[in-house]
Amino acid sequence: MAAKQGLPTLALRVLEEAMGMGLTAARDTAEAVAAEGAYYLEHVTVTEASEDDYEYEEIPDDNFSIPEGEEDLAKAIQMVQEQATDTQILEQKTVLPSKQPVPEVIEDFLCNFLIKMGMTRTLDCFQSEWYELIQKGLTELRDLGNVPDVYTQNMLLENENKNLKKDLKHYKQAADKAREDLLKTQKERDFHRMHHKRIVQEKNKLINDLKGLKLHYASYEPTIRVLHEKHHTLLKQKMLTSLERDRAVGQISGLQATLKNMEIGHNYHASEIRVVPNHEKENALEGPTQKGLREAREKNKSNTKIKDNTKDSEFPTDMQPNPNLYLYKENICPAKVDYKLNNIFRLHELPVSCIIMHPCKDILISCGEDRLWKVVGLPKGNVLVTGFGHTDWLSDCCFHPSGNKLATSSGDTTVKLWDLSKGNCILTFEGHNHAVWSCTWHSCGDFVASSSLDTTSKIWDVNSERCRCTLYGHVDSVNSIEFFPGSNTLLTGSADKTLSVWDARTGNCEQSLYGHMHAVNDATFTPRGHMIASCDACGVIKLWDFRKLLPIVSIDVGPSPGNEVNFDSSGRVLAQASGNGVIHLLDLKSGQIHKLMGHESEAHTVVFSHDGEYLFSGGSDGTVRTWS
Repeated sequence: MAAKQGLPTLALRVLEEAMGMGLTAARDTAEAVAAEGAYYLEHVTVTEASEDDYEYEEIPDDNFSIPEGEEDLAKAIQMVQEQATDTQILEQKTVLPSKQPVPEVIEDFLCNFLIKMGMTRTLDCFQSEWYELIQKGLTELRDLGNVPDVYTQNMLLENENKNLKKDLKHYKQAADKAREDLLKTQKERDFHRMHHKRIVQEKNKLINDLKGLKLHYASYEPTIRVLHEKHHTLLKQKMLTSLERDRAVGQISGLQATLKNMEIGHNYHASEIRVVPNHEKENALEGPTQKGLREAREKNKSNTKIKDNTKDSEFPTDMQPNPNLYLYKENICPAKVDYKLNNIFRLHELPVSCIIMHPCKDILISCGEDRLWKVVGLPKGNVLVTGFGHTDWLSDCCFHPSGNKLATSSGDTTVKLWDLSKGNCILTFEGHNHAVWSCTWHSCGDFVASSSLDTTSKIWDVNSERCRCTLYGHVDSVNSIEFFPGSNTLLTGSADKTLSVWDARTGNCEQSLYGHMHAVNDATFTPRGHMIASCDACGVIKLWDFRKLLPIVSIDVGPSPGNEVNFDSSGRVLAQASGNGVIHLLDLKSGQIHKLMGHESEAHTVVFSHDGEYLFSGGSDGTVRTWS
């Protein structure tokens, strides 16, 4: 009974330490428990005098002793050496096994559970019956198995939970930092976006201001021209006044000399002063102003003699017959509008600004913003001649009526005449203050007209190589100019939304046509000359009766701007090159509009072949497209 009573007390103490009944001691001993393993109960045999008649076997003593009478020194030394050798062998071969955590057995689990629940009497009964069964051999410990140590697993889980919480904390810190970086980046993005918008607004404002300043500057040019004329007039008056003053000084000096001679006693008459030779009088009484004036007159006379050698061309007095008048009657076949894209010629590195057909041959001229013009053979599109000489982009070109010369206009403010056979520049006209937009030949071949951004148009004499007349009247850029076939009448289209008809001989504006609501980009006559077609910056096409100078019809194909309009040889189909890359074909008889889609970007120019079978268009991508 003493064993039975002492065993529960020891087991209770061990289990209390293993389970950590105290809440404060559980956390302190958790690591020690995890390292040393779980506590378990051990079978202890108490060898005390028992009241029953059971005979216990005496355990022999392990200590070896030499029997008396057999003591021998040699044997004793040999025995000690053998023991030392055995000890060394055991020390060398003994390997301490690694301490593995011992899982909790079933009886320990039940005892721990009963102790935890405070069921001490049940625990005493269980232990008494359990160890009796074990002592009698009715229960095998090996067959019972083990119960996992829940508390050890809980501590492991707690450690893992702590580690996960630490990782979670680190991840939260990283997420917060990333969120702050994201917010900072978004603020910087919004700031740069706002800054970009402000810069774009400032740029647009500067562009508008620059346009306004250009217009304002252009409005000052007529006033400056008038002031220049007044300045020259005042200079002439000043020179005349200085001449009169010098003449009066000379007369006074002569009178003073005469009076002096009369006082001395010489009989001189005033009339004698007048009979002095002119060259002697000029040499004696000529002042510095008179001398400069005389030299200027002599120089002017010499220049006049040189200029008289080159005579100015004369404008034709009678209208020349128009070869296109009877073309409409002869061409009775229906108008062709069903064109298809046939070929693409890449001729320029920059946008194509103008295309024209040779009056006699199957060749065309293309001008580009790369400062070059090219003669292209048809239908293969091979380049025959390349002309260069302008220092800025080319805007327009026009053939001489004979087809052997070419006139080009450019952004470098000049108009150049070229020999097509050699590709050489034979003449350059300079006089415009800004870019020249358009040029045209007179049907007689002796005059070239040009229109410019400086709001003026000029008529150049090819023979005398000078400007014969400057046309004033438009208040904005003059974008197009064209001679009426076989006459001295000029048609101009301007950014001031008007068309004007001029007499090239006098330089006077005969009539202005109003009706466009936006800047006029191009205007042209029909081959017969009875009608005018014009297009503006909002895509509106207008047809005008040239005989009555009244509008006929207005067609809106916008909102993309119309860059150029041209009639076919019969005058029944009108083509317009649009800013959205579409070529609009207007059948004047039926009123139907057909669209040709093929340009990838803006279309700048369009022209028909002489027989009307082909259509050529140039775009901002530097290509010329053939339609058939």
